[in-house]
Amino acid sequence: MRKESNSKRWNEVKTNDSWAIFKIMGEFVNGYEKLSKIGPCVSIFGSARTKPDHKYYKLAEEVATQIVEHGYGVITGGGPGIMEAGNKGAHIAGGTSVGLNIELPFEQHDNPYIDSDKSLDFDYFFVRKVMFVKYSQGFVVMPGGFGTLDELFEAITLIQTHKIESFPIILVGTDFWGGLMDWVKKTLVEAKNISATDLDLIHLVDTPAEVIAILDDFYKEYDLSPNF
Repeated sequence: MRKESNSKRWNEVKTNDSWAIFKIMGEFVNGYEKLSKIGPCVSIFGSARTKPDHKYYKLAEEVATQIVEHGYGVITGGGPGIMEAGNKGAHIAGGTSVGLNIELPFEQHDNPYIDSDKSLDFDYFFVRKVMFVKYSQGFVVMPGGFGTLDELFEAITLIQTHKIESFPIILVGTDFWGGLMDWVKKTLVEAKNISATDLDLIHLVDTPAEVIAILDDFYKEYDLSPNF
């Protein structure tokens, strides 16, 4: 009897996995259809836990404002903290403000600065990350936690391995990111686990003006892609 019961449960799991494919496909289709219309955008990443009175919240808001003033929209993860600051800066500047929200048991909720027609909800992190990579002309990475690091290193890996075209990856905050970059240079490069030239994929800055200069310099030489 126990073997039959276990077999039944296993078959139910396999059936549920098969049906999940359609939900995954639905998230991809909805994301592609909505985001293909947004125009050139830059994604801003960072901690959901950063409060509005924190210096990095205010810095992310100013970065977003200047990004819009230089012809780009802003994409964030749609939640609070740095994500909210990015959408707020874009909203105040009158630019495109996109939120790619993910359902989580804590921290995550839509912020009020996302354009009503550009708020998307995802159940799957991997689908959401595809949308960030496919429809962003650059990544601006503010201080954050594991989620921020995940998005940062996935983008670097995809560019390093030529799975996607290169775009600017900009770390904002030398006080926060400097130690990580020192470790990458000392440990990863010296161990020959990466090439010294791989460091050229990453820019470390402190000001909105530096962010804009890197974006503008890059797109003087390269067309906006893939969907514009």
